[in-house]
Amino acid sequence: MLNCELRHDEGILVLHPEGPLEAADFATLASQVDNYLEGHWKLRGVLIHAKSSPGWQDFGALLAHMRFLKEYLQRIKKVAVVANGVIANIMPNIANHFIHAQVQHFEFDREGAAWDWLRRSGNAADA
Repeated sequence: MLNCELRHDEGILVLHPEGPLEAADFATLASQVDNYLEGHWKLRGVLIHAKSSPGWQDFGALLAHMRFLKEYLQRIKKVAVVANGVIANIMPNIANHFIHAQVQHFEFDREGAAWDWLRRSGNAADA
């Protein structure tokens, strides 16, 4: 399950994965992002806040996740990964080779620093 909140005034999407991700999570997420992008060129940022990687419910959910990434990654300025663990720590180094968005890791208890970093990218009107 993926809890999401799109803060329209800041242009920041907040994701809280709780348990294995489902294909329906990405349909809901795409709908929210599409509504925002109708009036803006890009999202200022995405904040992913998870204690650990939740995985996917099934192969269909993994494919839905990949389709979502393919569709929207070019329209995101920054991604803050707020999580503990080795995977979260190396994710920015890997992601920066494949996507245009800046990706940065923050330890789980440093969510405030992640927000500060995302907000330094200008105002939502710039998105």
